[in-house]
Amino acid sequence: MAKHSQTVVRPQSVSPARGAARRTGNPGRVALQIVGLAAVSACLFVTAVAPNLNAAPASASFDGDFAQSSVSTQKLDVSGSVAASVFRDAYSVTEAPKPIIVEAAVPTAGSSASSSSDDGCPNPDLATADPGGAQAIAQTLAAERGWTGAQFDALIALWSRESGWRVNALNSSSCAYGIPQALPGSKMASAGADWQTNPATQILWGFGYIAGRYGDPISALAHSDANHWY
Repeated sequence: MAKHSQTVVRPQSVSPARGAARRTGNPGRVALQIVGLAAVSACLFVTAVAPNLNAAPASASFDGDFAQSSVSTQKLDVSGSVAASVFRDAYSVTEAPKPIIVEAAVPTAGSSASSSSDDGCPNPDLATADPGGAQAIAQTLAAERGWTGAQFDALIALWSRESGWRVNALNSSSCAYGIPQALPGSKMASAGADWQTNPATQILWGFGYIAGRYGDPISALAHSDANHWY
């Protein structure tokens, strides 16, 4: 038998025209592409907005070394002047009072400049003291008053305490003077002008003072004992 050859003719595929758009007719493939695009967009969003959202928490420890460093200082130069104002209340100045000048009295003609010392007290150098002689004069004059016995003994004690029976006894702080210590001594001038030197004049004045103030020597001595003056 003769062999017959069979030729199979395959239809040629027609290539689409250049420049023509390809079309897809599979809807599932389109949906897959949309899902993939959404996933990619989500990844980009997470990376940009919260890059450490899924990262492991950072460790609080540090194993490195700190390098020593120095901090430089900052210098600021300021030029200019500063003035401080101070205010206080108003005040007035009052002139201090002028000292009062007291002029010493100038002795007049006929007066004795030696009758008193420089401090104004009687001058004790004008008389000479004789305590025993003064007591003898006082005993005679006291007897005329009836001051004998205890009264005269009180008189002896009183004036021994005051002056020691010295006619020129002077208390320099008070200027009390004489046997009875008259204050001031010039009071005794009422008994006689020689009151600075005559013991009899001083004793008579003293008797009058005791009689007028205390009544008798015993009462005068009691007051002196209690108050240290009479």
